[in-house]
Amino acid sequence: MKYRKAYEWGRARLEMAKIDEASLDARLLLEFVCGTSRNDLYAHSERELSESEEEKYRSLILKRTERIPLQHLTGEQEFMGLRIKVNEHVLVPRQDTEILAEEGLIAVNDGDRILDMCTGSGCILLSIMRYKNDVTGVGADLSADALAVARENYENHRKEISGRADFVQGDLFENVEGRFDVILSNPPYIRSEVIESLAPEVKDHDPMMALDGGTDGLIFYQRIVEEAPRYLKAEGKLLMEIGFDQAADVRQLLENGGFTEVKVIKDLAGLNRVVCARLMEERN
Repeated sequence: MKYRKAYEWGRARLEMAKIDEASLDARLLLEFVCGTSRNDLYAHSERELSESEEEKYRSLILKRTERIPLQHLTGEQEFMGLRIKVNEHVLVPRQDTEILAEEGLIAVNDGDRILDMCTGSGCILLSIMRYKNDVTGVGADLSADALAVARENYENHRKEISGRADFVQGDLFENVEGRFDVILSNPPYIRSEVIESLAPEVKDHDPMMALDGGTDGLIFYQRIVEEAPRYLKAEGKLLMEIGFDQAADVRQLLENGGFTEVKVIKDLAGLNRVVCARLMEERN
């Protein structure tokens, strides 16, 4: 089968399965199998796929029609210019979360000590450490499997990072030590009753512990806001990703918890996505 014909077959199969962005997924899977780039679809459309390439491509396309996430098939997702390894143990990094990382780059100074709570794949922590100098980072997560992925991503990008990262397992701050200049978190924030309505790629393949934010979606914000002051330095900053309809509730939690300078950042779609706040005084 020729390159373009393979792509057209893959796109048609994904469209029949009602896969969003069928054209994009068909092309990315073909590039993954063949080690090619977007230009090859136009410049080398008559290239003949080998038997093994065609077999692998057909297999991946059929798996994608079963709503297995594209990133689980390729094993990676680009985030802030980094290729991040992903699997069923971590959330697939999404473009919305880049807003949190970008705000983190504004909040974090060279030489700071930062904590990424609910680190998952480590994408937020590593993207900030890549673009800042001599940052000491800690990634915390309840899942040992997620932390194994985060550590692997750290090792894969260690040459690009000037600081040092450590990873700790525990229930939020359970095994975290010391104080930080900045704490960042993309906690579980989806209301329990909403999860069943999510796309199959999310509800059936993302880890449930990284999705379920309890009855009102706020349980982890409440805990983080309550516990974070014991781990922040004076004038330390707390940044969290939020659901589009959670800004007012999270703002109230922060203001009641002694945080100031609370601001809400919108994503590219104009939806509330990140909340930032400052702690004026350290607490014991």
